[in-house]
Amino acid sequence: MAAGYSAISSYSRVEIMHLVQQRPRRPIAELVDATGLHPNTVREHLQRLIDAGYVIAETERRITRGRPRVLYTAATGEPAASSPVAVRKARDAARRGDLLRTVYPTDAGETLSADALHQLDALVEDLGTAGFDPLVDEGALTVDLTPCPHGAAAEHRGTLCGVHVGLMDGVLAQAGGPLRVDGIAPSCDPSHCVVHLAVQD
Repeated sequence: MAAGYSAISSYSRVEIMHLVQQRPRRPIAELVDATGLHPNTVREHLQRLIDAGYVIAETERRITRGRPRVLYTAATGEPAASSPVAVRKARDAARRGDLLRTVYPTDAGETLSADALHQLDALVEDLGTAGFDPLVDEGALTVDLTPCPHGAAAEHRGTLCGVHVGLMDGVLAQAGGPLRVDGIAPSCDPSHCVVHLAVQD
């Protein structure tokens, strides 16, 4: 799928994602102030991120009078920040991955647990939807995203890379298993991107 149809293809959505990754439970007013966008535009962007499984919304519990606010948090897989959309997508990806491994057996099952393989299934599908063409090395636990479709955005590279790493880690966590993002390999070429994964206890 082309990056243009991705939930994070808009830099405004990347910026909003960055804000909710930095601090959870953000109300609309904070996101409007930080981005300078119209409240309705922020709501539309948040809905796209919720539909993609990247953000969750909760209604504020209030003890005072007044309408409770809706608070937005990045979906990280933690008990209080789990997205049903992301969990469903991970489950569906695992089912498709198992079917593919039945038809085209590999030796990945000898080195990685079923949970880890299912995490990679979810990650590859999510990255593909975001416009990447990931190449996974199960032995080295790397995900090569070269050429990065966002490599040309030099002025936003730090934010983009940080948001993508956070999203990848969230996908892995919500798929359930031992793998987490360990970091991105440094490179002089902005279009070159290799993400390292690690097995956590």
